[in-house]
Amino acid sequence: MKPHFHLVPRSTEYPYLSRQHTLPNFGTVWHYHPELELHYIIRGEGVRFVGDNISNFDAGELLLLGENLPHMWRCDRQYFEGNPEVTAEAIVIHFLPDFMGADFLAKKETSTIESLYERAQFGLIIYGKTKEKIVTLMRKSVEEEGVNRLITILNMVHVLANSKEMTKISSGLATYRANKDETDRINRIYHYILSNYRNPISLEEIASVAHLSVTSFCRYFKMMTKKTFREFLIEIRISHAKRLLIENKLQTTESICYEIGFSNRSNFFRHFKRITGCTPIEYKKRYLHENIFK
Repeated sequence: MKPHFHLVPRSTEYPYLSRQHTLPNFGTVWHYHPELELHYIIRGEGVRFVGDNISNFDAGELLLLGENLPHMWRCDRQYFEGNPEVTAEAIVIHFLPDFMGADFLAKKETSTIESLYERAQFGLIIYGKTKEKIVTLMRKSVEEEGVNRLITILNMVHVLANSKEMTKISSGLATYRANKDETDRINRIYHYILSNYRNPISLEEIASVAHLSVTSFCRYFKMMTKKTFREFLIEIRISHAKRLLIENKLQTTESICYEIGFSNRSNFFRHFKRITGCTPIEYKKRYLHENIFK
């Protein structure tokens, strides 16, 4: 089965993303992305698919997945029955191999990191003291921003690169080698959306970025992401709204609404509640409550 390209919703400013999320389940899409992924399961159990490996997963599992390694966490049946008390929760960190700059891996000092990336192409289960250190740093990174988050992620990579407390998951290299033209096109689309999501983006406009007709673009984007362009654009806007709410950079939800590209508050509130299950104010209160009582 061909995996789907997943557009990680990070900003154009930073080639990394750190987030903690609670969801009904972890989805059902077999996918890959150019970012490496650190994935810590806080709550949830089921079957995971990583490369050519199929295994059970439980709460407490920590994995490092290499770039373009296809994967999926399929939660058990009870997570799909709509019970609000049964949820899956994880901390996920995505970062590009060169997140410290284009020449990052060319330096002599980063040879152990390059070796880590090569091993991560098989998928790695992290355990022992290394796991304890990494989980602590992951929790810390969720609360940080800017250069502090960058330093914490670099620290994680350094800890992992110098540890032997990990085992391979796949029996052989299983990274997905996408067609270069396909990768260039989807990255071009992604970059344009992230650079312009605050403004109205018409289908004609984004289709021209992909050098496709509107009809071909809609078909292509849905095939690659399992979402319509409008659905993806709204999700990008809401993800930025959540960050602004948590960071408290804007004083009112109305300010946030217009900052992220919505033309009116009712649309913003409707989409925010549909995606998160709560209003912006409820989301902020819940986040503050969870972090106060950790």
